[in-house]
Amino acid sequence: MNIDGVFSGGGIKGFALVGAYEEIEKRGLQFVRVAGTSAGSILAALIAAGYTSKEIYQLLDELDISKILDARKTFLPFPIAKWIFLYWKLGLYKGNELEKWMKEKLEAKGLRTFSDLPPQSLRVIASDLSNGRLLVLPDDLEKYGIAPGSFSIAKAIRISCSIPYFFEPVKMRSMDGPDILVDGGVLSNFPIWLFDQENVQKIRPVLGIKLSPSEYEHEKHKIQNAIQLFGALFETMKDAHDSRYISKKHAKNIIFIPTEGVLSIEFQLTEEKKRQLFNLGKEQARQFLNTWGY
Repeated sequence: MNIDGVFSGGGIKGFALVGAYEEIEKRGLQFVRVAGTSAGSILAALIAAGYTSKEIYQLLDELDISKILDARKTFLPFPIAKWIFLYWKLGLYKGNELEKWMKEKLEAKGLRTFSDLPPQSLRVIASDLSNGRLLVLPDDLEKYGIAPGSFSIAKAIRISCSIPYFFEPVKMRSMDGPDILVDGGVLSNFPIWLFDQENVQKIRPVLGIKLSPSEYEHEKHKIQNAIQLFGALFETMKDAHDSRYISKKHAKNIIFIPTEGVLSIEFQLTEEKKRQLFNLGKEQARQFLNTWGY
């Protein structure tokens, strides 16, 4: 059966999304259109490219995270240099290697720009901090004078994954100076609203996969210092829009995957923890799909 799919952000916890995808694949469900934010945008793009769940797990498992974390070269010790990079470059890591990796994996399937895909088959979320607006890529690229079909898919994914302060933001040219684009999770970490809108008839069933316990449960933030305060601010900010949107009507089409105890930027996961996340996603999807009524 053909369905549309939406994948939430979650950084390294995305291994759980891959596990859920394997179970979805096993049930004979095929995605026609996919959308995602941050880590969810990576999975969405790889699915749109035609990779299977097993291939995606292998790609992510073999990924050299130390290479993806591409700090700028400097003669200063990194503990000192990182504060300089944060101030002048707005991020600890460049993000170029992530884009390069995505470009390589997509080109292996014959994909470079959005024109290589059917219209609307892949959309990812980004945040334009300069103008204070949410962006749907490639649709909203016309606002920058860019033809949507000509834009690099890998670049769009890199923008959607630009965690503030962690990866350098992407600068988009505009009439009054560069616009700063960052992680879509700042404004919408789970864009199920792209396919599932009130009073709009769906083309086909929509299935969402979200890295959280449920639409009503939320792990309480522990705030005892400035770093924890920033983390709580960011988590609250990225979840507020989507939590308000998700109703009981939408929740019946969402696989919720609780991933407490794993940080989004915990990139040095052990093989055991990766497999645990994968199996968690697979099991949650299995339980959900056993009763899903489409």
